[in-house]
Amino acid sequence: MKELKIGIIAGEHSGDILGADLMSALSDLAKQQNEPTKLIFKGVAGPKMMALGCETMFDMEELAVMGIVEILKRLPRLLKKRKQLVQDLIDWQPDIVIGIDAPEFNIGLELALKQQGIPTVHYVSPSVWAWRQSRIHKIKQACDKVLALLPFEKQFYDDHNMPCDFVGHTMADQVPLDDQQAEYRQGLGLSLTDKVLGVLPGSRGSEIKLLLRPFLDAARELQQQIPDLKILVPAVNENRAALIGNIIDEEYSDLGVTLSIANARAVMAASDAVLLASGTATLETMLMKTPMVAGYKVGWLSYQIFSRMIKTPYFTLPNLLAQKMIVPELIQQDLTTDNIVKAIKPMLLEPQVELKQTFTDIHSSIKRDASKRAADAIWKLIDHKQKDAVNHG
Repeated sequence: MKELKIGIIAGEHSGDILGADLMSALSDLAKQQNEPTKLIFKGVAGPKMMALGCETMFDMEELAVMGIVEILKRLPRLLKKRKQLVQDLIDWQPDIVIGIDAPEFNIGLELALKQQGIPTVHYVSPSVWAWRQSRIHKIKQACDKVLALLPFEKQFYDDHNMPCDFVGHTMADQVPLDDQQAEYRQGLGLSLTDKVLGVLPGSRGSEIKLLLRPFLDAARELQQQIPDLKILVPAVNENRAALIGNIIDEEYSDLGVTLSIANARAVMAASDAVLLASGTATLETMLMKTPMVAGYKVGWLSYQIFSRMIKTPYFTLPNLLAQKMIVPELIQQDLTTDNIVKAIKPMLLEPQVELKQTFTDIHSSIKRDASKRAADAIWKLIDHKQKDAVNHG
């Protein structure tokens, strides 16, 4: 039986989801080959990837760092981990290595591996079109191909003669185009007449530390103005739930918050509006057709650096996809109780028909069977590289 060794490196929760879906799609392709093919996955994996048989070389949580200064603090340890991982992968000699997101870690890793003749793919384009555009030169050196989730990203790579496939977004494939609110409310024991605010302060510890209190301060003010308002806070895992729960118990016990674990999508869908950290969750909330306000806050020094590098007028993915402001963005010092309440209160009280239709239109544009497209692109690259090796052998 033919064996294919696939290195796969995920840096955080969203990468674990993408990685697991990609592993399943690659396994489906393997079953369709004329010659029986066994896939062996090894790298850095989260629980979903490990459940599908990916051997992990160290804990994925080590890579989940947000903010420039925060990354710098952890840099010596991250560099040591990356150096060891590069050597372990070179020793293993995979047929291909796929870095999923986490560009600060993965692009350097991919560069070192490609220099050793190992084919590399970067899955999820870095925000190179938004800031530090000069990184495109390193990406061209580091990767044989970029797999982009969003259509405007491919155009950037085409302009720089970098091989890139727009594959669509796996979440857009998983979520139905129609509004799911009634179904999810029933599952959460909520009635259709309840007023519901979802609060998602992010999956990283640093996000929770900076965003949870401003979000809950605003939720408290909203509850005073809308007395029957229900507040739902989903945590990504038990550790994050403990961190969030301690803050709620000590400072926000008056709000009657419903804290849950690993059901963010249900909360997004069931809510009238969502207050959340800017990031992948804004895309998922848009796919659930739920109005939202996005907040973003990092350490002061990180923001001073980051704000000078940014090349795009928007932070959140729905706004970038729409190419206009459809989701209010409250960044750094603008993330105040008054601003949050002013932006989100109308979403809780009035039907947002036009906005929901816009969300549906964007959803349609990125629903493309992404995992299968990504797997096809990776399989073709492996095949191409193997034929090249035979021809030049």
